[in-house]
Amino acid sequence: MSDWPDGRNGGPGEQRYGRGSASPQPESARAMPHVRRRPAPPQSPPRIPPQQGQGHDGYGEAPGYDSGYNTGQVYGAGRRDGGRGGDSGYVQPHAAPDWGRRIKAGALTLVVVVLAVSVGTYFWADGKLKREVDLAMVIDRPSEGDGTNYLIVGSDSREGMTAEDKKKLHTGSAEGKRTDSMMILHDGSNGPTLISLPRDSNVEIPSFVGSESGKKFAGTGRQVKLNAAYAEDGPELLVRTVEFNTGLRIDHYVEIGFGGFASIVDAIGGVEMDIPKAFKDKKSGADFQAGKQTLNGEQSLAFVRTRYAFAGSDLDRTKNQQKFLAALASQTATPSTILNPFTLYPTMGAGLDTLIVDKDMSLWSLGNMFFAMKGVTGGEGTSMNIPLSGRSVNGNLVWDKDEVKKLVEQLKNDEKVTVKGS
Repeated sequence: MSDWPDGRNGGPGEQRYGRGSASPQPESARAMPHVRRRPAPPQSPPRIPPQQGQGHDGYGEAPGYDSGYNTGQVYGAGRRDGGRGGDSGYVQPHAAPDWGRRIKAGALTLVVVVLAVSVGTYFWADGKLKREVDLAMVIDRPSEGDGTNYLIVGSDSREGMTAEDKKKLHTGSAEGKRTDSMMILHDGSNGPTLISLPRDSNVEIPSFVGSESGKKFAGTGRQVKLNAAYAEDGPELLVRTVEFNTGLRIDHYVEIGFGGFASIVDAIGGVEMDIPKAFKDKKSGADFQAGKQTLNGEQSLAFVRTRYAFAGSDLDRTKNQQKFLAALASQTATPSTILNPFTLYPTMGAGLDTLIVDKDMSLWSLGNMFFAMKGVTGGEGTSMNIPLSGRSVNGNLVWDKDEVKKLVEQLKNDEKVTVKGS
């Protein structure tokens, strides 16, 4: 019985193939028998979510599909596109972001922007200052002392105000302008000192040079109210008169009118005041109840102008003026105002449009003045009326010469002020 299929048993007479056969066919022409290889068992591919696969059985391939992995194929070799379909899906990792470099670049950009805005704001504000007062025209000036002395003047100027504004603010329509309040602010190493000069103070008009004519006028010993010096020849004569009667050199002059004062208050959203006693005054338009309240521009102007409602008249008014200006500075020189452009620019615009200063005044000096004013109520400074000794025969307030001299020496030497005001 044959052991070979198809009669190939290798017996005699049969065709035999392979080595040692007697077949006349050459070795290369012989046909090799077909040997069927048993199929490899199906591989179990990794399970992936049905929504991502291609097959119908929940896998990524059809059942029984031979991926070829067992034949030694390499998938994704040399590929950088992370492609799909016949690829392994391998994605070459990218370099990690350099966060330190990005943060440095962002910080540098922020600094550049802040500097650009700051420089732009400085020049914008500097251009708005009205440097109209020439202190170089003031003659025979006292010697300089330590610290900085500002003469702060509130005038009744109605410049730029409409008829409706004048009616609303109860300013009247008088021509020209007069001083409604005058204060000396000393900013030194021992804290700021704010000294009110009542406009009814009895002073002597000294020799001076006319601000318009340039002509020198000799002193005649005339005794007048302090505010008459301003009315006669403006800020330069007022500075000359204050320096002559006090012996204190004024370094800077700052003046603001009615309209600008009210606009600044409205720009910062009002000023909070604690009014100890209710008062009313038809002339200024004041009508206040006792207690804490926020005053708008109109109310603030009425508050600082009122004098007929008080027994001390102008002396009580100057005390209210000091109290209000310190509160105004305290609420203006804050981060919420300085760092908020929606508050800063309206406030600066309202104030600078009507602010009159001397020709040597810088924005830096003006800023120092506001912060010194803030310090008056911050426990660092002192506020007072100039020392008085009584009234003159014409009813004007007379300064106490000895106490004033002592006060001026303390300010010149930048010493702690011990003099008590009136």
